[in-house]
Amino acid sequence: MGLTGLFLISFLLVHCGINACIFLNDNGETFNKAAHFMGTNLFIRTAEIGLFLGLLIHIIQGLVLTYENNKKRPIKYAVNAGNQNSKWYSRSMGLLGTLLLIFLIIHMGDFWTHSRVPGLVGGLPEVEYDGVVYHDLYAKMVEEFKEVFVVILYVISMFSLGFHLLHGFSSAFQSLGINHSKYNPMIKSVGFGFSIIIPLLFALMPLSIYFGLIK
Repeated sequence: MGLTGLFLISFLLVHCGINACIFLNDNGETFNKAAHFMGTNLFIRTAEIGLFLGLLIHIIQGLVLTYENNKKRPIKYAVNAGNQNSKWYSRSMGLLGTLLLIFLIIHMGDFWTHSRVPGLVGGLPEVEYDGVVYHDLYAKMVEEFKEVFVVILYVISMFSLGFHLLHGFSSAFQSLGINHSKYNPMIKSVGFGFSIIIPLLFALMPLSIYFGLIK
């Protein structure tokens, strides 16, 4: 669970970095070129298969872990101490993960399928830079984030991602046995910053487009 979690965290970092290119406000040129590189590079495309496998394994592991925990204690505690023993988000990883899974399905339907299986769902518009034709994924992003419902969905989903990471980041290291008083404060600090900055950047993208801050 820790290994697949850290693998997905590394993907989030790369994905956020690529998407953050829209903040350059150059009408999506840098973002489209970066997305084109990610979509045509053989190494990246191969890693994409590993990403799907990692995501699937992480989901299965989460379901198995939840089942095993419930099986070990079929009768609930008479008194729940709540935050005295653990934070609410650490006890709600299953729910947060489920919300993220629903978001991922919608997100992939909005963007990934149009660039990877255009014959099935319809392709993306095209744009030309310096004589080279690229998929205009930025135009698709602008189109999607004109809808207030889509923007709200993405922002709420990023709250779920933030709380999921808040517990999952440090827990991943602990699961791998990296649990030492010397390193724990640093791991928790990095995890806290990551769980705020990455979801915040993702949430700012649809908000910036919807409110016209990015052209």
